[in-house]
Amino acid sequence: MQKQSDMNPSSAARRHLAAAVLAVCTGAAALLSAPQVSAQTVRAATSKKPVDVVKDFLQNTAPDKVDAAAKRLVAPDATYISLSFDNPELKQIEPWAGTSKGPEAFSSTFSRVAKYWTIEDFKVTDIFGAGDDVAVFGTFTYRSVAVGTSFRSPFSIHAKVKNGKITYFQFMEDTYASASSFRQSGSWTVKTDPSAASYEVGKAK
Repeated sequence: MQKQSDMNPSSAARRHLAAAVLAVCTGAAALLSAPQVSAQTVRAATSKKPVDVVKDFLQNTAPDKVDAAAKRLVAPDATYISLSFDNPELKQIEPWAGTSKGPEAFSSTFSRVAKYWTIEDFKVTDIFGAGDDVAVFGTFTYRSVAVGTSFRSPFSIHAKVKNGKITYFQFMEDTYASASSFRQSGSWTVKTDPSAASYEVGKAK
């Protein structure tokens, strides 16, 4: 016949058993709650207003920040239209000009802008939205690194945001001024008025 002490687990054994049960229950609870936390995180990200998403991106366009901002705030198939739809001659001067796709288009554009020019001022004067659409207006002053010519330009942005991600971004500026900031010499002979004589523009100073 077994002794009573052999038939009943010791207090130490009971403690070990309780601890094991608690660990299993805790692990199960964590697994059950994990999808809820993930869903909350997704909801928080997508609940940001389109204007706030665009503001967030514009505040993080420095070369050391723009790559992470683009990956976080730009949709994988987003369209970026920079200055023109497609202008091969302008693209020779400003390689980011034209239509491109994805977060890399955003990060590479702002990184190269910071390489080609010293950004002396960049100011948003107005930003507002309607539905998924966001409009931004402002001014900037850049100085070309290679030539040292500075210029001031207005800019405008039309962006679209869906589910917390930028899906469309069109950036416009004074491209005549920006391209001219790289000019070292030369001028154009132009004829605008059919009834007037031709004339030269862009003479070297």
